[in-house]
Amino acid sequence: MEESKNKNMEPANDAMPKVTGIGGIFFFSENPKETKEWYAKNLGLEVNDWGSTFQSRDFNNPEEVHSLQWAPFKSGSDYFAPSKKEFMINYRVHDMEGLVAKLKENGVTILDEMQTFEYGKFIHIIDSEGNKIELWEPA
Repeated sequence: MEESKNKNMEPANDAMPKVTGIGGIFFFSENPKETKEWYAKNLGLEVNDWGSTFQSRDFNNPEEVHSLQWAPFKSGSDYFAPSKKEFMINYRVHDMEGLVAKLKENGVTILDEMQTFEYGKFIHIIDSEGNKIELWEPA
């Protein structure tokens, strides 16, 4: 971002419901198993059942470890539906309930009900370009 634009921006409110990072990058592959093997052999990705997990630390809270999931999905998988795109991004969020309320107020298409698992809360939305987005609040 240009410095001049940054000066005009107000500082982010840490309590505000918002996206805080990328939680995953998912894309179609004709053969996910071979794709994972190619990335492992050629780029050194450590592959797990899902794909590969990257870890990083929070800049403002270095003790906090974040993960980013990378995974190929079988082409045509309905996991990205109703989007016709060949990818889906998972965004890590703060205050899922507050963000969902804000999205509803803004008329954003929400595809499902929030689901809660031991590793966090999930919900899916559609952006203005028809991309399915997965929102995730870690547990």
